[in-house]
Amino acid sequence: MTPRDVSGDDSRWSDLDRPPLNAAALRRGLVREGGLWSGIEVVAGTGSTNSDLVARAAAGKAAEGAVLVAEEQTAGRGRLDRQWTAPPRSGLFFSVLLTPGDVPVARWGWLPLLTGVAVATGLSRAAGVDTALKWPNDLLVTVGGEERKAGGILAERAGEGGVVVGVGINVTLREDELPVPTAGSLVLAGAVSTDRDPLLRAVLRSLEEWYDRWRAAAGDPAVSGLQETYAAGCATLGRTVRAELPGDRSLVGEAVAVDGDGRLVIATEEGVQEPVGAGDIVHLRPA
Repeated sequence: MTPRDVSGDDSRWSDLDRPPLNAAALRRGLVREGGLWSGIEVVAGTGSTNSDLVARAAAGKAAEGAVLVAEEQTAGRGRLDRQWTAPPRSGLFFSVLLTPGDVPVARWGWLPLLTGVAVATGLSRAAGVDTALKWPNDLLVTVGGEERKAGGILAERAGEGGVVVGVGINVTLREDELPVPTAGSLVLAGAVSTDRDPLLRAVLRSLEEWYDRWRAAAGDPAVSGLQETYAAGCATLGRTVRAELPGDRSLVGEAVAVDGDGRLVIATEEGVQEPVGAGDIVHLRPA
């Protein structure tokens, strides 16, 4: 990692505005007997928490419920290998290892959507911010009447029986720090709290609740309530969208449902309903 110059006044004030996470307090509040979270590690910086945790899982050095948090990521990745960068301590950047061995592998595709529901629920409780989900894995907030992306989720297989789910959330990112004009943050959306410790605790507790419910239903999205809850919070449904699909193909139509496999169902002008399991979705019309 390249050292950063912290000699200016702006950097000093930024440090005061963005205190470090308290790893010991997070462990006390989240790691418990019989609970999901088995360990929480906070590092100052890394390339990608997902890459690190996938490597640890592959080497047998991480158990289910391991949480790796970075104060800064220098090579954070979103879907389609997009870069995710932000100033140190300006957000929550973490990955978790899940091993849902009692759930059919065909249903593991729901894990990023489940994480989206959990993150939105946790942030609503702890930050008082209305959030929405853009299929499949973006967290949206409203800033000045406009929808902006404030977070993203990336799930990757880790060995035969594991999935690492990474989450990035912009918390205190200011307007002049946004990487693109369509980005947002919790503070810009009017969050009542930007203290990252309680925000992270709320998100991880919510994730544990939803994961336990989903596993108890053997991953069934309808029985667990996940499918209905995701649809209720999904900003993509009811809108005209363009899906950029593999093979340089695109599909335009109304997003009408999320099916039992977690795919977005798009109704075209020709009257065909086509499920999309992978692709980049562009919102063309406000809800």
